Amino acid sequence: MNMSESSFTKATVFVVDDDQAMRNSLKWLIESVGVQVESFSSADDFLAQYHPGRAGCLVLDVRMPGMSGLDLQEYLLQKNIRIPVVIITGHGDVPMAVRAMKGGAVDFIEKPFNDEVLLDAIRRAIAFEEQQRSHHSEHLQIQERLAHLTPREHEVMVMVTEGKSNKEIANSLGVSAKTIEAHRARVMEKMQAGSLAELVRMVLAVHSNG
Repeated sequence: MNMSESSFTKATVFVVDDDQAMRNSLKWLIESVGVQVESFSSADDFLAQYHPGRAGCLVLDVRMPGMSGLDLQEYLLQKNIRIPVVIITGHGDVPMAVRAMKGGAVDFIEKPFNDEVLLDAIRRAIAFEEQQRSHHSEHLQIQERLAHLTPREHEVMVMVTEGKSNKEIANSLGVSAKTIEAHRARVMEKMQAGSLAELVRMVLAVHSNG
């Protein structure tokens, strides 16, 4: 797994389960591999204390008084809180598993489970969250660079990444090829792109993130 040990131990696993014995057991198990744990007896309790943006993942029981685990998963998605979720349940069925996985759950584990199965799911969830965080940071950097382009430079960049030649762009904009060359050089410099392929990748990355 492409995840440093320090990333794993810096993460927090948020356990939400109404069964105190299960909460204690999960806390002991997860802490035994060096990961911080915060446990909650209900979805409302978790929502009252959780601050979005913290590194880690959520281990959720399905059946709880009040808001169920699946309802909490859907609520977080609606609020655009993208913390990875591992669902655990003693009452699993296929529709429930499908609903959880469609909602983006990293795994759906039925009780009683093997400790290693749960720990592997938590490792995957934390690695996924770290990857998402890295993509988000890169996306913000690209957006920042785009903001420094002039409207004309932006226009040239779009045409360049569509595969048009300097001559075609010059004809389209009614300027000389030499002017386009100058714009193109400034675009590459401002975007910190070492090649056309890298520039295309940046533009695609921004568009794929909306």
